[in-house]
Amino acid sequence: MQKGTISVQTENIFPIIKKYLYSDQEIFLRELVSNAVDATTKLKVLSLRGEVQGELGDLTIEILLDKENKTLTIRDKGIGMTEEEANKYLNQVAFSSASEFLEKYKNDTGNIIGHFGLGFYSAFMVADKVEAITKSYQETAPGVTWSCDGSPEYTIESNEKMTRGTDIVLRISDDAKEYLEEHRIEALLQKYCRFLPVPVQFGMKTEHVTTTDDENQEPQTVEVPNIINNTEPIWKKQPTELSDEDYQQFYEELYPFSQKPMFWIHLNIDYPFNLTGVLYFPKLNNGFELQKNKIQLYSNQVYVTDDVKDIVPEFLMLLHGVIDSPDIPLNVSRSYLQSDQHVKKITGYITRKVADKLSELFKKDRSAYEAKWPDLSVFVKYGIISDEKFQERALDFALLKNVDGQYFTIEAYKEKVKPAQTDKYDKIVFLYTNQPEIQDAYIQACRKKEYDVLLLDHVIDTHFIQQLEYKLGNVTFVRVDSDTTDNLIQKDEKQESVLSESESESVKSAFEAVAENNTVLLKPMSPEDHPVVITRPEFMRRFKEMQAISGGQWGSDFPDTLQVVVNTNHPLIAQRLAAETDAAKQQDLSRYLYHLALLNQGMLKGAELTAFVNKSLRMMG
Repeated sequence: MQKGTISVQTENIFPIIKKYLYSDQEIFLRELVSNAVDATTKLKVLSLRGEVQGELGDLTIEILLDKENKTLTIRDKGIGMTEEEANKYLNQVAFSSASEFLEKYKNDTGNIIGHFGLGFYSAFMVADKVEAITKSYQETAPGVTWSCDGSPEYTIESNEKMTRGTDIVLRISDDAKEYLEEHRIEALLQKYCRFLPVPVQFGMKTEHVTTTDDENQEPQTVEVPNIINNTEPIWKKQPTELSDEDYQQFYEELYPFSQKPMFWIHLNIDYPFNLTGVLYFPKLNNGFELQKNKIQLYSNQVYVTDDVKDIVPEFLMLLHGVIDSPDIPLNVSRSYLQSDQHVKKITGYITRKVADKLSELFKKDRSAYEAKWPDLSVFVKYGIISDEKFQERALDFALLKNVDGQYFTIEAYKEKVKPAQTDKYDKIVFLYTNQPEIQDAYIQACRKKEYDVLLLDHVIDTHFIQQLEYKLGNVTFVRVDSDTTDNLIQKDEKQESVLSESESESVKSAFEAVAENNTVLLKPMSPEDHPVVITRPEFMRRFKEMQAISGGQWGSDFPDTLQVVVNTNHPLIAQRLAAETDAAKQQDLSRYLYHLALLNQGMLKGAELTAFVNKSLRMMG
C-alpha cells in the first residue's frame, strides 16, 4: 500500500473557486458523469488510431444507487487509469487529464468536455469518502483503487478489477441524503445528462411489447435498461437530414403539452466560433411575459444552464430551444460571460440568424407571415426597441395593422396616409386605437375625415411607438381619443364659435359643476361633431403608461388626466344649453351630455350608468 499527500495547485484552484463554480451542490453529478463521458470518448479516439485493439463492446455509463450502503456509483467502460495516471490526475487538484489529452491528440479528440480538472473533486461536496476503482485499457496494467475521505490524505492500492473502465464510488454524507433517493438522482440525470453523447443508464424500466405480428396478442411486460439520454439530439445533425416532424417532435420532447411552435431556426456554424442549436418561435397568443429559462445552454451536449441572458439578446429570451457551444466554458460566472469575446460574437450571430429568418419568411410568403404576425409582433417590436442591430433589419419586415385588418410595412403605411395625415409641421400623423370597441365613436369620426386608424393594443406598443418616432423622425403617433377629431392632425384651419363671451362663460360654468374636477375646454367645432368629447392628452397618458410598463413608481400617483371638450357650435350647446335661463335645467342637461361623453369612452359604470339610462328613457318618453 502506498500513502501520500494530495498536491493542491493553489495558483490554479483559487481563481476558479473565487468564481463560485460549484455554488450549486447538485452539479457534482453533472461533473462526474461528464468525466465518464470523457473517459469513453478518449477510448474511442485511441481505438480509431489503432492504439486499442479489438471491439470496444458496450460503452454505456451506469449510475448505481445503493441506499442501504449509502453509496452512489458512476461506472464507465472507458479508458481507465494506471497507478501512475491515478497518482497524476487524482492527487493534483485542477490538473486536468482532459487538457493534456486534448494537447496530445488535438486533431482527433472530438468533444472532450472537461477543462479544469476540478470536476472530480466536486464529489466531496456530497460524500464523506470517494473511491476510484479503475483499470486501464492497457492490458498489462493492473487495476488500482484510489481512496480519499476529503482530507489531503489518500490511499492507492492494487485491486482485482478485470474489466476496463472506472467506478467512482461516493459514500454519501449524512447532510446529503437526498442524493440517495431514486427520484432525485433521476431528476438530476434528466436535467444535466439528457443529451450526452454516450448512453447513460439508471436502473431498469418496464415496457409493454408484442413479440409477434398478431394484433390480438396481449402486450408482454419486460424489463429494459432505463437509458436517460438521447445521444443524437437534432441540433447535432445537419438541417438537410431533418424533416419538419423531427423538429416538432424534438420541441415536444423539450416542452411537453405546449402548443406547436410557429417555426424554428437551426443554428450551425463552426467559424469563427462553434455553435449549434435549434431556436423555436412559440405562439404567444398576444401575451407578453418574459419567459425565463426557456432556452437551454449546452457545452458539448452537457447541460450548463437555462439562465442565458448574457448570451441571448434580451428580446430573444421569448424564444424556446437549445444552443450548444464548446466555445463557452462549462464552468463560468456571469461576469465572465459578459466580457467574453466568444459570447459577444455568438450573441451577434443569433440576432443576425433570427433577422434573416424573419426576412426570408416575409419575402417568401407575405400572407402566411401576416397570419403569424399577432404572435410574431411581440418578438419584432421588442427587438426594435431593445437591439439596434436587429432594428436596422426589422424595420423592413415589421408590420402595422389598421382597424380594417389590413397590414402594411412602415414605409408603405407612411405613403398611404401622407396625403391626408400630414400636419402643419410636416409631420406624418399615425392615428391609432388600443381599444377599438370602446373608442369606436372616435374611430368613426376619423373615418368621416377619411383618416386611417391603426390598431396598437399590445402592452409593448407604448414603447414601440416611442422608438419609431425617434427612429423615423418625421412620424408622430396620436391616439384617437387624445384630442378632438379636428385637432388630432393639426392644420391651419380655424372654426369660429357662435357663442358670445357671456354665453361661453355660462356654458363653461355649467360643465365645471358636473365635470368632477376634470378640465373643461370650450372649442368651436363642426356642428356635426359630438356636443361633448372626453379626451386624454397624449403626452401625459403615454408617460403614465410607460411608467406602469417599466415598473416605475414616479408618475403612477398622477390622476388620470381627462379633458372635457365642449363643442360650442353643436345645436344642443349653442341653441339649448346657452339659451337656458333656468340654472337647474342647464346643469341637468350639462350632466346628461357629460355622461353621454363618458359612455362613449366606456367610463360610465355602476349607479351612474343606471341613472343615465333611466334619464335617457324619460327623455325619450
